Amino acid sequence: MTSIDAVGDEKLPRKRDKQDVHGWVIVDKPVGMTSTFAVSVVKRLFCAKRAGHAGTLDPLASGCLPIALGEATKTVPFVMEGRKSYRFTVRWGEERDTDDAEGKVIDTSARRPDAAEIAALLPRFVGTIDQVPPRFSAVKIEGERAYDLARDGEAVELDARPVAIHRIELVETPDADHAAFEAECGKGAYVRALARDMGRALGCLGHVSALRHDFAGSPAGFVA
Repeated sequence: MTSIDAVGDEKLPRKRDKQDVHGWVIVDKPVGMTSTFAVSVVKRLFCAKRAGHAGTLDPLASGCLPIALGEATKTVPFVMEGRKSYRFTVRWGEERDTDDAEGKVIDTSARRPDAAEIAALLPRFVGTIDQVPPRFSAVKIEGERAYDLARDGEAVELDARPVAIHRIELVETPDADHAAFEAECGKGAYVRALARDMGRALGCLGHVSALRHDFAGSPAGFVA
């Protein structure tokens, strides 16, 4: 896996003639970098004519970002069908408009769940469940991205849709305000929505405060 932590324009090579480069690059994306910028860095490093990523990682998230070059971009839809493996931390007591730490607090709760309550809830979120995507997501509404509409201050109403949660486990509860989880999800599932819905079900509200996308193999059979 290639790390591009702290890569800036000043560290990239000067522009050269673009090449027909084909294949996959697995990038360990750092927190704070957009997936689009990561693709632009890799594309420029390899002087590639074409590049694209298999799935989007929010700036808050770190971890595995598969980037396809050249003819490999044709296989992106197949890679997108794979499972995604995450480790994430939920901060209880606050619901935010983005469902993660980057958003504005829209509701709070003084209640905090204990480990037994959290563990007892998890089976409700395993299998095929109905999930409403976050308002700040790439889901399209009449041709517009939901996050663009939300950033413009427009009301965003998204319908619930079935998604697959193959596994979710409570890893630790470091303090009363936080709980760490590991999960494997299918295409279209949002960890941010999972955190939001668990917080609501527990009566304490919640949002994702940290998120990492794990790497578990090659693009032909990775958990992504």
